[in-house]
Amino acid sequence: MSRLVVVSNRVTTATGAKAATAGGLAVGLLAALREYGGIWFGWSGETAETATPMAKVSRGGKITYITLDLDPTEFDKYYGGFANRTLWPLLHYRLDLARFEREWYLAYRRVNKLFAEQLVPYLRDDDLVWIHDYHLIPMGQELRRLGVKARLGFFLHIPFPSPELFVALPRHGELVEGLCAYDLVGFQTATDLRNFHDYLYREGGGYVLEGGRIQAFGRTFVGKDFPIGIDTEDFARMATSPEALRSSTRLLKSLLGRHLIIGVDRLDYSKGITERLLAYEALLIQYPRQRGQVTFVQISAPSREAVPEYLDMRQQVEATTGRINGAFGEFDWAPIRYINRSFTRRTLSGFFRLSRIGLVTPLRDGMNLVAKEYVAAQDEENPGVLVLSRFAGAADDMDGALIVNPYDAEGTAEAIHKGLIMPLDERQDRWRRLIARVREHDIVRWRTDFVHALESIPHPQG
Repeated sequence: MSRLVVVSNRVTTATGAKAATAGGLAVGLLAALREYGGIWFGWSGETAETATPMAKVSRGGKITYITLDLDPTEFDKYYGGFANRTLWPLLHYRLDLARFEREWYLAYRRVNKLFAEQLVPYLRDDDLVWIHDYHLIPMGQELRRLGVKARLGFFLHIPFPSPELFVALPRHGELVEGLCAYDLVGFQTATDLRNFHDYLYREGGGYVLEGGRIQAFGRTFVGKDFPIGIDTEDFARMATSPEALRSSTRLLKSLLGRHLIIGVDRLDYSKGITERLLAYEALLIQYPRQRGQVTFVQISAPSREAVPEYLDMRQQVEATTGRINGAFGEFDWAPIRYINRSFTRRTLSGFFRLSRIGLVTPLRDGMNLVAKEYVAAQDEENPGVLVLSRFAGAADDMDGALIVNPYDAEGTAEAIHKGLIMPLDERQDRWRRLIARVREHDIVRWRTDFVHALESIPHPQG
């Protein structure tokens, strides 16, 4: 059986108890590596002012971890610049926030070239190389230039936008040509795949053939959607763990019998947090009987605090929260509890299980695993209601949720109210439909489908 080589911007080397706190993606990739045996390669999380960083190698069981330090100036341009101030906003349909700096792009290409050069000595021709996300789009092309014959797969965890938007990126053709160097390119949703097809047809002279095959830039490769999932049963167990019960009991006591509405996100403009706050305000205006009967807890973990756009958003969220609390609060009730820090996944699972409404309303998201975690955490006897943005990739496969347009505050408020007054039998019916899909499309199916699809591609490709 071929080895699996996973490449990502960051490498997770945690084991044991620390691994249990890692995100679902890291857990899923570690499971795949333990099954196949192989390498996890990427940035160490450290910067060092050395012109030629040497890879650091460690081993754990069947997995070899290979990490690189990066030059701090180069890292700032590659990661803080092109990846997170150019590609991230553009691919999340926020052209107004995207900045285009030539030096950022050149640093991005240099880092991808460096990653490729450092990985090549460890590769075999029969390896399955699986590269992840927008930070490393050109890496496959760099590996090809270095003569790598192994099968190369790439998965984009965030949206691929419509071609009308994507062409705003200077040198967009070079980036897409890099995608076409892979043997398998995976997307979260059919919409993302269709947008990629449309771009190739309009801009790159590409053609879609039978069986998901694509011909473009002189190569034939496969493009397919692979909706990512969670470890459903593991997350369900978390929701009844001692840690979850301790935290949710404390929260329950503080609610004084009020219904809990919860939102959990990184503090990111793609998550629609300000729009969500305005929808909650609309709920209090349109349905005044809910005042004093509900409490909205918004947990937003800090994110990319050095990026100016994120600082601006934090200030906006805090100001909106303060204004709503000032306008509607009573001496014994604060409408919103805004918490700007991280909690463990076990604690969050307990909060999800306690809540009547889960608000997952991103303005644009590749998938949004919080929506699936919310469903997995519910008590089947008394489940909460998921209010989900139509612009989350998860909305394609979660028809038991109340689907909303996050830009429509009044419409979202109406959905929240519907969930608050929804009869138990309807809540149970909706949850049963949701949990069936979350169980079917879990993290194991995602990574198994992708790896098997990559294995099935004829070798070598060249």
